[in-house]
Amino acid sequence: MTSEQPGQADHTYRSASGMVGGSLLLLLVLLMAGEGIVNGEGRIRWLSLAWLVFLTPLITAFSLRPAVFADRGRLRVRNPFRTITLPWASVDGVRAAYSSEVLADGRKYQLWAIPVSLRQRKKALRRSGGPGSSPAAPGAGPAPGVPAAVHRAQADQAVEEIRALAERHASDEAAQGAPAVRWAYEILVPAAAGGIALLCLLFLG
Repeated sequence: MTSEQPGQADHTYRSASGMVGGSLLLLLVLLMAGEGIVNGEGRIRWLSLAWLVFLTPLITAFSLRPAVFADRGRLRVRNPFRTITLPWASVDGVRAAYSSEVLADGRKYQLWAIPVSLRQRKKALRRSGGPGSSPAAPGAGPAPGVPAAVHRAQADQAVEEIRALAERHASDEAAQGAPAVRWAYEILVPAAAGGIALLCLLFLG
């Protein structure tokens, strides 16, 4: 997971492992589909093209697209198929249990860009309290004299930063307003077109 330095006005959170995995998968799909388009004949070429149009936006949606942007006025959550804009005044809470979530205006939104790793959390717990430590609640404070970045899992640290921004800026004039949700039609439309073309080729010949 990557984020900007805390001293800067804007913070960006993305899953580095998701981006790397998605890029490799896109490359694999491109190579396989490209082989079918260039060297295939007849129906194979069209099937390869349909698979490419169908899979490319879906892989992008779940790996490269997810991101969380935070500034002094709002939290913008870019999930696979939606972008949720949350002024800080509308944020009721941020938490990381088995997934990272933000609560706003009576609704719950997942933070796809901040995946929770139980393995990382256990590793961070061992570093802060030793192998015999009992599990701590998500967002628990650091051990005395131990920097938070050393003993916290990445998801817990990111959620703590976002929670602090929400508390700091909730009363700001620029942070007022209601949540807004926008569907990612740039992902949904080509994926739907590719899926329809693929079904037609598979079942109608």
